[in-house]
Amino acid sequence: MANIKQQIKRVHTNEKARQANMAFKSSLKTAMKSVFAAVALKDLDKALAALSTAYKKLDKALAKGIVHKNYVARHKSELAAAVNTLK
Repeated sequence: MANIKQQIKRVHTNEKARQANMAFKSSLKTAMKSVFAAVALKDLDKALAALSTAYKKLDKALAKGIVHKNYVARHKSELAAAVNTLK
């Protein structure tokens, strides 16, 4: 542990940010799983609603710098392909 006051504050701030990022990433993964669950049930309306939520969370994660842009592109493509199987 650091013994410089500012570095001690920084360690605490970083830990809070890490916890927040982990929580957001978890909610992002849950949103993506809900799309696949709706596709498995063959429920187009539910899948489209879940897709919209997942897209929003992916874009927000990218804006916050939590995930890489290629991660977002890959998952958006995968989710859209899954939903398009219902159309």
